[in-house]
Amino acid sequence: MTAGARRRLGAGLAAAPAAARTVQWAVLTAVVPAVLGAVGFHAGAAVAQEVVDLPAEDRLLSPDLELVYRIGSAGAEAEWEEFSSIESLWFDGAGNLHLMDQAGGFLGRARIVVVDSAGGLVAEFGRSGDGPGEFRAPRQMYVWADGSTLVQDIMHMGYHVFAAGGEFERMLGRDLGSDMRPERTGGRSILGGSGNPSAGEEGRAILRFDLSSEDPSSGEVPAQRLVEVWAPREAEARSHEAGDIEDMVRAEWAFEPALLFDVLPSGGVAFSDSSAYAIKLTDASGAVSRVLRRPIRPLPVTEAMRREERERRLERLRNRPVSVRGTPSPDAMATMNFLVEGQMREVENMRFYPEVPVVAAVRTTWDGTLWVQRSAEPGAEEPGPIDVLAPDGRYLGTLAPDVLEMPAAFGPGGLVAFVEADAFDVPVITVRRLPPVLR
Repeated sequence: MTAGARRRLGAGLAAAPAAARTVQWAVLTAVVPAVLGAVGFHAGAAVAQEVVDLPAEDRLLSPDLELVYRIGSAGAEAEWEEFSSIESLWFDGAGNLHLMDQAGGFLGRARIVVVDSAGGLVAEFGRSGDGPGEFRAPRQMYVWADGSTLVQDIMHMGYHVFAAGGEFERMLGRDLGSDMRPERTGGRSILGGSGNPSAGEEGRAILRFDLSSEDPSSGEVPAQRLVEVWAPREAEARSHEAGDIEDMVRAEWAFEPALLFDVLPSGGVAFSDSSAYAIKLTDASGAVSRVLRRPIRPLPVTEAMRREERERRLERLRNRPVSVRGTPSPDAMATMNFLVEGQMREVENMRFYPEVPVVAAVRTTWDGTLWVQRSAEPGAEEPGPIDVLAPDGRYLGTLAPDVLEMPAAFGPGGLVAFVEADAFDVPVITVRRLPPVLR
């Protein structure tokens, strides 16, 4: 563990008194709806909100995870285990692991592989093509508890819906938001974050899309604004002439607090929407019922951090691989170069939030335990530590970066999946089982 990671791991040790639990009652009135709306209250309702102040000092955990199975690697015996690039993976309610494997880059071949709880092949489906159910440029996959699958395809400008087992059902054409999370309460609902100030969108929210109530005539899926969340800045007015590609490249921001969320077994969500350590839990209606806080302060952004972050992003753009089919035309190459140059100008002129958010990721297990990853110092090679919190607000302990990383997927019964690479850079997927205290 680096010295920087140790500093972040122990941050806030003397920042607050001993742990205390306080219960605050807030009644919405016509005078304060805007203030209370920032934490997800519903106007016109009286809501009890419990604020739990967690301990300042880290209590380190050293869990022993049971190995369930390992698949993949350059030496895999079965052909279906020869993975190229695992872009997305999810467990279903039966403990089957669904993996989206993509070969050949952005427009390459993609397939979905389903593996049972012992590591055996259950199904393999998906092929490249231009028709419904055929992949052109799949970006993300999402899996519901019953095993049905949603695949975002940006070249199709929509989503493929597959039944459990891989049978194609239909295409969806509407945008379902970003960083989506399938609900685990049954049915075909999915949550997505909405609101991008750089694109001129108003506010931020967590939306619920119920795919089972799609309008068959229009293909529209109703959206419910489940939670209104805090926006770090106002929507930016952007005016550009039609076809002006350079102006369509969004403004670049660094260290801006993202909307981080995951689903809870109750149908609610756990989310973070600011630079502070404040994890908000909602009920199924979207009303915030509990806020979990730790007295760890955001790191102020210095001029050196700005300079180094700008150079890191420019370096990534310079070294970013580009995969295309065939030989692009001179016009296509000119357009690609123009867009890359525009992105580099945005980075050179990017703006900075004044502090580094404390929270980097919020995940939940199928039993409702929260895994909250804290941010590492900018430029650090290893991620930040992970706090494990019980749904009722108890602090269970902290996982140091060299003890356990954030799983790529959580499953029922304490299953977790990790993606690594062997000596030949071939993906290896390891599935383990968490001890009861971490589930």
